[in-house]
Amino acid sequence: MRRRDATLALIASPLAAALAGTARAQAPQRVARIGYLSHPTRESVERGVTAFVARLAQLGWVEGRNLVIEYRWAEGDAARLPALARELVDRRVDLIVAPAGVAALAAKQATTTIPIVMIFPFDPVGMGLVADLRRPGGNVTGTTFAPGRELVGKQLQLLKEALPGLARVGLLRNPTDPGWSQQQAAIESAATSLGLRLQYVDVSDDAGLERAFDAFARERAQALMVAGSSTYLVLRARIAALAIRRKLPTMSSYREMVEAGILMGYAVNMADFVGHSAGYVDRILRGAKPADMAIEQPTRFELVINAKTAAAIGVAIPPAVLSRADDVIR
Repeated sequence: MRRRDATLALIASPLAAALAGTARAQAPQRVARIGYLSHPTRESVERGVTAFVARLAQLGWVEGRNLVIEYRWAEGDAARLPALARELVDRRVDLIVAPAGVAALAAKQATTTIPIVMIFPFDPVGMGLVADLRRPGGNVTGTTFAPGRELVGKQLQLLKEALPGLARVGLLRNPTDPGWSQQQAAIESAATSLGLRLQYVDVSDDAGLERAFDAFARERAQALMVAGSSTYLVLRARIAALAIRRKLPTMSSYREMVEAGILMGYAVNMADFVGHSAGYVDRILRGAKPADMAIEQPTRFELVINAKTAAAIGVAIPPAVLSRADDVIR
């Protein structure tokens, strides 16, 4: 079962309409060059990239006609981001799109003058990306995952509702992710209120995953929560396979992870929200200043459940939880 809202329908409307001249905005005459600086692999975020490009076309910016996009992929290695950001600066792009906080920080360190459209940093003010959500100041604007403080609490609550006897939860975290420190306090507060004990294991690459699941088993974790980090998008298939093998119910922050085999996900629809960032790009290319453009925060979240995984690990999701799902993968 699947529920779609009007925003997603707009983003997903045919790209051909824009190419045929029926785009909402009149096509600009000049050729714009933008950089797209991404921490994970393209394959792991393809849905979001497609939505972004389609929305730009609807706004009158079409690749191959009046738009050039310089893609830079760190392939899950955050250490590569600073050099990739400098490459984009050297290419004299008109602006840089930076999904995830780690990419936005690398872009900001590379330039204080080229506009940056960030996507999904957990706390852009706390991370030093912007001065204020309403009036960012500087050269950075875009969207944020700021409601994540409430979101992580909801994720733990849903896990407990799906597993009524839940008491011990393993937490897979990436301490190198700049947004982690902002997430930790919210997760610990939610766990305390729900009477859950957390067990942390740090993993920043594939090499540590097997060890992490061994540690969860030793401590008898009854479920796993995967902290929000673009690193885990790249590792999603491996994480899902290990969780299924260990019969460990798992909650994530990305729909893509549920599609890869994770049991549950509660988060923003990335393709939907990444599409929103195209509006920032359009306005900046038409003369708007990032310093004056308020940061957008998500207001709609979706619960996605993988029924195939539930059957594979022997978990019966209560009907009350299933009925609230926006999508059930069967």
